[in-house]
Amino acid sequence: MRRAFLAITGLAASTTALVVFKGSPAATQVAQNLPSSQPVNPTPQEVEPSVDPAGVASTPSVAPKAPTSPKPTKSTARPSGTRTTTKAAPRTTTKAPQSTTRRVTGNGSENEYGYVQVQIVVSGNRIVEAVALSLPSGGESDIHSGDVRNRYDGRGGEVVQKQNANLNTVSGATETSNSYKQSLRSAIEQAF
Repeated sequence: MRRAFLAITGLAASTTALVVFKGSPAATQVAQNLPSSQPVNPTPQEVEPSVDPAGVASTPSVAPKAPTSPKPTKSTARPSGTRTTTKAAPRTTTKAPQSTTRRVTGNGSENEYGYVQVQIVVSGNRIVEAVALSLPSGGESDIHSGDVRNRYDGRGGEVVQKQNANLNTVSGATETSNSYKQSLRSAIEQAF
């Protein structure tokens, strides 16, 4: 569609340019044959006589037409107050390019110790960071959640190193590790 529009626009512009710069051959020939000192006045057409209410025919007088002036050229200044309008090309809307770095949050996963949810940061087609947004807390869960966070999270964690959800299970935090992997898988599926 865009190519057709450009082709038609280009053809119209080039045709207009040829007519303006070259002029038609017949008009050039006529202009060369006319003496420059005499104005060109077209001959008035025959006018039928009109009849007034008294029944007397009279011939109306036809005022001679004023000579036409040449069309303004590009160097001719336009009078102030005149406006020219041109049709603008149709606007095409394109989607703004997406940022190459984006955050994707996985679905939450519930286990017997609490709720786990993971967010990854993706740049291009690579995971550059992983963050546990929610891990079980309270009592021993704080210790095990800290072990999971230390192993998987961050820019140097196992998620970034492996670039997938096939992570090693953290000893003593099997349920939390499995919930982390489940949330991570959903984030990866959404991102890629």
